Amino acid sequence: MAVTDAAIDRIKQMILSGELVPGSRLPKESELAGRLGLSRNSLREAVRALALINVLDVRQGDGTYVTSLEPRLLLDAMSFVVDFHQDDTVLQFLQVRRILEPAATAMAASRMTAAEVDRLREILGALPAHPSVEQLVANDLEFHRRIAAGSGNAVLCSLLESLSGPTTRARIWRGLTQENALEKTREQHAAICDAIAAGQPEVAHAWATVHIAGVEEWLRSALA
Repeated sequence: MAVTDAAIDRIKQMILSGELVPGSRLPKESELAGRLGLSRNSLREAVRALALINVLDVRQGDGTYVTSLEPRLLLDAMSFVVDFHQDDTVLQFLQVRRILEPAATAMAASRMTAAEVDRLREILGALPAHPSVEQLVANDLEFHRRIAAGSGNAVLCSLLESLSGPTTRARIWRGLTQENALEKTREQHAAICDAIAAGQPEVAHAWATVHIAGVEEWLRSALA
């Protein structure tokens, strides 16, 4: 194991053991390096690497702290990485989304309040009669973001948020080339919203599957 990797692992073990908890400040560099049997350079590299993935927060002039370790922070790095994938691998991200998002939609149908459902309807109603592709994509993203949040599962919500980067490109491409994309999107969003409002998880799951599978099948044909 490389020295920096060993340093990362030791800091990780301090967090997992509870010696360092979310929000706590790390000991001074010289003290921590001595305690872990590491050079200060190795420790510095480890801290830098953990800061990049939002495990640590380096505050100039104040010290280094453990972050909140919330899923949205830890999975943010994944969102950065997936943006580098090419269009042919976007299909694989859509396949993952087709597995996860219907489950989140079903959970939302069991959990969302009347006020949250009203907000979903407001989002749908805010889409102009003849929207630009940008408006359509933004509205679509917000609609699905609200549903994911309504699932009550922060990890699932963060995973779906991470998948929005590559799938956004597919949505734009679809909006530019598929004539009935707007009509299909409106109809399927309304059906999903109605199922959530009615508290019908299985119906909501089915409509979400149909909705995402349609994008997936279109992209598969376009790439072929």
